[in-house]
Amino acid sequence: MSDTRLARTDAIDARLIERLKARISAPMEGREMLPTFVPFTGEPLGEVPRGTAEDVREAVGRARAAQGAWARRSIGERARVLRRFHDLVLSRRDEILDLVQVESGKARGHALEEVADCAIVARYYAHRAAEHLRPRRRRGVFPGLTSTREYRHPKGVVGIISPWNYPLTLAVTDSLPALVAGNAVVLKPDRQTSFTALRAAELLDEAGLPRDLFGVVTGEGREVGPALIGAVDYVAFTGSTATGRTVARQAGERLVGCSLELGGKNPMIVLEDADLERAAEGAVRGCFSNAGQLCISIERLFVHDSIFDRFMQRFVEKTRDLKLGPALDYTVDVGSLVSHKQLETVKEHVRDATEKGATVLAGGRPRPDLGPLFYEPTILTDVRAGMTLFADETFGPVASLQRFRSAEEAVEKANDSLYGLNASVWTRDTQRGREVATRLRVGTVNVNDVYATAWASTDAPMGGMKDSGLGRRHGREGILRYTDVQTVAVQRLFSPSGPPGVSGERYARVMTGVLKVLEKIPGLR
Repeated sequence: MSDTRLARTDAIDARLIERLKARISAPMEGREMLPTFVPFTGEPLGEVPRGTAEDVREAVGRARAAQGAWARRSIGERARVLRRFHDLVLSRRDEILDLVQVESGKARGHALEEVADCAIVARYYAHRAAEHLRPRRRRGVFPGLTSTREYRHPKGVVGIISPWNYPLTLAVTDSLPALVAGNAVVLKPDRQTSFTALRAAELLDEAGLPRDLFGVVTGEGREVGPALIGAVDYVAFTGSTATGRTVARQAGERLVGCSLELGGKNPMIVLEDADLERAAEGAVRGCFSNAGQLCISIERLFVHDSIFDRFMQRFVEKTRDLKLGPALDYTVDVGSLVSHKQLETVKEHVRDATEKGATVLAGGRPRPDLGPLFYEPTILTDVRAGMTLFADETFGPVASLQRFRSAEEAVEKANDSLYGLNASVWTRDTQRGREVATRLRVGTVNVNDVYATAWASTDAPMGGMKDSGLGRRHGREGILRYTDVQTVAVQRLFSPSGPPGVSGERYARVMTGVLKVLEKIPGLR
């Protein structure tokens, strides 16, 4: 790989790491420090303080003190911060890409998706927040006599717990709608990717956001997470289903809302009339982007029996052609796994499947010659119930291939999962693709794509069904979750309870007659 710039610790200026520490919402002196490392090489990258419950309380207290003045600003003023953030993210693209790669181990092309996503979301809510949040007229009880409006108010302080796999996107794109809605945010990023989150916080400062409105507390999830949930007014969590249940229980005990984007075992259906070349290329993207460490990646492929062998050949060839490596440029296709834990999970899933009869068509082995955490993109067939890989989320570069004989069988197999996050359908008949898509019990479906089309359609909601989560990000739902709704009804002349001086019996007759009339007027039902 002499033509590839290897990812080394010194690719990130040590002065940047020290500067970013100053953005942490906790003191450094006398604290236990948690080391982070470069997945590409295993070299140390930096240290972040082990945050405490007291750190969380202080950060939330500062955020709450700043939030009132922020909420009183116009939506236009708040939106201007998002527009400036949009411009800063794009202008600092290369520096951000280096940091994302060095912390997460992903290939540069997959890191670029994060930069683009942050810009798209910032632009969307900067321009659409006012429309989503504006007061809305609602039909009153008596036409002409009752004026009813719906108002939206910020929750207060929103707590966001973000994972390591998309350290920029998942730290920022949930925060932006919360901020423009008038809330403050306290973020707990994953300890491995805290510096990316801190760089985003710096850019928000530079964009004009008052500093205390966006706090970052680093540390271990089991220590900082419960303290954060116990102090804020709403929680947005992205991570595993098991942890999501814990978050939901704690939020429920406090009667505060939460949104949870959790695990997935996402299916891809290739119908008999699909464009095989495009479908095979899509399968490679869907299964191996970010080395498969993507909640909406494809892990189960269902291919019509009539085209199975031809599709399998193309998919295997394209997978074997992928270039792995630790490069801070665009010369490689797939990067590293993020941790030894992820590597061991991938190895165990493949080992269990092959020992129970699965066949490896491509990959199937780690690549320590490239770095400590590399694993080849892997395709398996003959995967069946009883294998860990069959139903459990792998969250790595591993996919299984299965045959089907009818669309009904494919839908049944795809829905045979506890999860329901994302899916993909391939066909030349887009109307048929939509029909199949609507029968899948998942939150987003991409027809003739794998995940990017639905995800990047930011005006549409994104989230999961079944064990894949609660609530939605993106679109109107993605900002309204951070608000409390209030109804204000103004009544003229007399109350629906009855005008003064009218007997109950007489009012009953009048009200009954009015209700019968209203029911016959189509526009007033």
